[in-house]
Formats: sequence, C-alpha cells, structure tokens
Amino acid sequence: MKFRAIAGVVALALSLTACGTSQSATSTAESADTVLKVGASPVPHAEILDFVKRNLAPAAGLKLEIVEFTDYVQPNVQLDEGQLSANFFQHKPYLDDFNASKGTELSFVTPVHLEPLGLYSKKIGSVSALADGATVALPNDATNLGRALKLLADNGVITLKDGAGTTATERDVTGNPRNLQFKPLEAAQLPRSLEDVDAAVINGNYAIEAGLKPASQALVLEKTEGNPYVNGLVVKAGHEKDANIVTLGKLLQDQKVKDFIKEKYEGSVIPAE
Repeated sequence: MKFRAIAGVVALALSLTACGTSQSATSTAESADTVLKVGASPVPHAEILDFVKRNLAPAAGLKLEIVEFTDYVQPNVQLDEGQLSANFFQHKPYLDDFNASKGTELSFVTPVHLEPLGLYSKKIGSVSALADGATVALPNDATNLGRALKLLADNGVITLKDGAGTTATERDVTGNPRNLQFKPLEAAQLPRSLEDVDAAVINGNYAIEAGLKPASQALVLEKTEGNPYVNGLVVKAGHEKDANIVTLGKLLQDQKVKDFIKEKYEGSVIPAE
C-alpha cells in the first residue's frame, strides 16, 4: 500500500510538473506570437513601417501588422477603441487638437519624419503668377489649415494677424492683396482638386501618394528648421512604456530607417533628427 501511495504521489507530482511546463511553454508561445497592430497612412508611413517589418523587426523579436487608412480620423478612433496598438500618420499639433476636440487620451511617443507642406498647381509655374481672385484649396482640419495659411504668409502671399498660430483660420488673414479665394477641403481630396483650382496647399503624404514630388514640384515648400509638424508614433495614454512600443520606437529611429527615407523620398520626406 505504501508503495502504491508513494507511486501515486510521484505520478501526481510528475503530472503537476508536466502541466506547469506546458502552461509555461504556452505562455512563452503566446508572448512570442504577440503582434503589434499599427495603423498608418499608405505613403510614406506604411512604407516606412514595411521597411521596419522586413528588415529590422525580426531580429528585434517584433511582429508587425500594418493597417492602412486613407483619412486622418479613423486611425485615432480605432486606437482609442483598442482596435490598434499604435498609429503612425500624424504630427503632435494635430494630435493635441484631436484629443481636445474628441476627448481622447492619445500620446505622442516617438518622432520619425517630417513631410513638408507644399503649394502645388497645374496652371501656374510660380507663386508670383497667382492671379487676382485665384482660388487656393487648403486642408480643412484645424491644425493643417493654420499650417497652410502660415506657409502662404511665410512666402508673402498673405498676411496673418500677430500671434496667429497653428489654429489660424481665414478670419486671421489681415492682408490678402491678390483677393485669393480659399477653398478648404478634406486633406485627402486636395491632389484631385488641382484640376479645379488655381493652386492647392497639400500635405506631404498625399502629395507623394498622388505622384507629386514635393522637393522639385512644389511652388513653395515648408521650411524644416524648427518645424513642429514632425510625424511620429502614437499610442493610447498609459502604453508609452510597453515593451513592444519602446522597441518599435527605437527601430523607427534607427539609422537604417533614416537612410531608407533619404534614399526613397529624395528630400520629399525628411527623417527627424
């Protein structure tokens, strides 16, 4: 009887040990299979993430799933709702405005690159050729509208009220010697508007996606020095220090990524320093 009892104890111990090993292995496997789901604009954000996914992520033990969006709202909505682990498409002024207006708590984690805003036209070859009463399309979201107006002001096309910042609107225009007519549109529609307007101020990602070359085709291009509109990685507040987020942030700032951006976009996208 004693032998049977001891054998039973040993068998039970072995069984528990085996179960413990199995659970540990399962936990490790689940950890290894963790996928970081990142929302991004197709160009250049998803292309940059794809470079990281193919060239850097495997060695870092990171698995990426890239979800592409063609607008500036859903990536933040889905991040806030927990459908995404992070997103990569926006600059901090836009994020701050989104948080304030939507009541979300999203956090800017890692700066990656700048897409200079530019003025484009299919009808004129220089900004000085803008005629009296010309129609200029602008992005209609609050921060990029102010940014577009500042671009025009910096190039002597209009004058803005003193102190007008990133949230400037048409009401802040104090000088408009050419009587320009402004046409705010959703940012994604701006490249298509070039057929119907005299000029359009277009966000860098949409310009590149439409086949435009900001570095050579923009009539005027935003300055990079001291520019607050650097695009970066964003997460829901409280997840900034998650291990996978920290890893992805480091990979996005890797020198190989900077070199990829410089080579592929030839000055139309500029890596953050």
